[in-house]
Amino acid sequence: MTVIAFPLLIFTSLLISLCQGAGIATYWGQNTGEGTLATACATGNYQYINIAFLNVFGNGQTPKMNLAGHCNPSIAGSCSSIGNDIAACQSSGVKVFLSLGGGAGSYSLSSASDAQQVIQTLYRSC
Repeated sequence: MTVIAFPLLIFTSLLISLCQGAGIATYWGQNTGEGTLATACATGNYQYINIAFLNVFGNGQTPKMNLAGHCNPSIAGSCSSIGNDIAACQSSGVKVFLSLGGGAGSYSLSSASDAQQVIQTLYRSC
C-alpha cells in the first residue's frame, strides 16, 4: 500500500501545482467606493488589473476614458495620481492593462491605420 501511496501523493502534488491559475484579474475604475488603484494593488489579491474603460476612440475621435468619478480626464491634471498608482502597482508586480470599450461608448477601429492612430495618441499622452 505504501508503494502505491507515495507515487500517488507525488502525482497529486504535481497535478495540483500544474493546475494553479495564472492569477486573479479584476476591473478597476467604475466604482468610486473601490478606492484608489494603488489600494487595490496593495491588497495582494490581484496579479492583473484592467483599468476600465477607454470608451471613446477610433474613426478620428480623440480617445476618452470613463473612470466613473475617480477623476475627470477632461480636466488637465485631474487623473495624474493614477499614473503614480500604476507605478506603485507595477513595483508590486501587478500588471496593469487598459480595457478598451465597455458597456457604453463610441468606439470602433475602421482600419489598421486607425488603430495605429489611436495607439500613437495614447502613447503621446503618457
